[in-house]
Amino acid sequence: MLRWLIVTFLALLLISWVRPWLEKLGLGKLPGDLHFKIFGREWFIPLSSTLLLSFVLSVLTKWL
Repeated sequence: MLRWLIVTFLALLLISWVRPWLEKLGLGKLPGDLHFKIFGREWFIPLSSTLLLSFVLSVLTKWL
């Protein structure tokens, strides 16, 4: 269980770092991706994009 939490956290962190590039591809604007502002700081939680990217990566790894 702890391993999955760490993997999920790292995936969210990675997606947050490459967010500008992913937005050009249309990711980060899917329904389920959360954008909100708290205490003057903008937060982004890409739930749908994370699921989509992990599905694509799992399909790619099964084919390779």
